Amino acid sequence: MILNKSELISNLSKKHKTYNKSDVEFSVRKILDYMSKSLYSGERIEIRGFGTFSLHEHNSRTARNPKTGESVALQKRFTVHFKPSKELKKRVNNKN
Repeated sequence: MILNKSELISNLSKKHKTYNKSDVEFSVRKILDYMSKSLYSGERIEIRGFGTFSLHEHNSRTARNPKTGESVALQKRFTVHFKPSKELKKRVNNKN
């Protein structure tokens, strides 16, 4: 199942009738914004029972274009890494 942000907001507002769609949208956007800013600042985000988001650093290096064989210089970069918690792994594998 692929779920984009607007579908997440719609599903949550349908499931939780006590909150209107604009409140759910505001909350989801604030949570994602906070997570993005925290990762940008180099912080690690741990959500107990779900998992941990952190940055992995990739140093600059020389790579090869597989089509042409030409050398390409790659700059230092960061990628977001997610490590699921044991509890999430158990839930996914139906091992309550």
